[in-house]
Amino acid sequence: MFSALARWLYKLAGWKLSGPVPDLPKAIWVLAPHNTNWDFLVGLGGRATTRIWIRYLAKKELFTWYAGWLFRLLGGKPVDRSRSHNLVDAMVDVLVQSEHLHICILPEGTRSDVERLKTGFYYIALKADVPIILTGFDYPRKTIFLSEPLWMTGDFENDVRPVYEFFSRIQGQRKTWLKRYEETGIIAT
Repeated sequence: MFSALARWLYKLAGWKLSGPVPDLPKAIWVLAPHNTNWDFLVGLGGRATTRIWIRYLAKKELFTWYAGWLFRLLGGKPVDRSRSHNLVDAMVDVLVQSEHLHICILPEGTRSDVERLKTGFYYIALKADVPIILTGFDYPRKTIFLSEPLWMTGDFENDVRPVYEFFSRIQGQRKTWLKRYEETGIIAT
């Protein structure tokens, strides 16, 4: 019932999905840009429209005693960003052991401006041998754009160049990582 309501509200707000919805048992969904708290609600509507249960990673501060149950119910997994731990290997293990799992990761890591993308999504997909689905939130066109599945090969620069190219086509606010790429063609590492 919640999914039907989310789909209805998403369409009522004028949003649509563009691109192929993958028929895959596992994938990493890489979402950008992340500029506003509205991204969460738009994402819930987009997820409901794909009809794929996509889990997501979020900062542990959202999982308070009064709201944590809701974020977990909606597919969230808290991440402690203040401690150094090997999230990549932990996520790889979970993906390898799962028959069916889709996880959304926001490589910008924050709504604030960032100089470079975090690369955990790349190494998770590479080590777990699962594809990446690029997911662009285009507010001016009220459209969530999806890419074809991308498989990582281990050649970092060639593997992530399509990521930068995809997000260059998304309209709206630009962060430093993308502006720099559009000006120079250089991928910040």
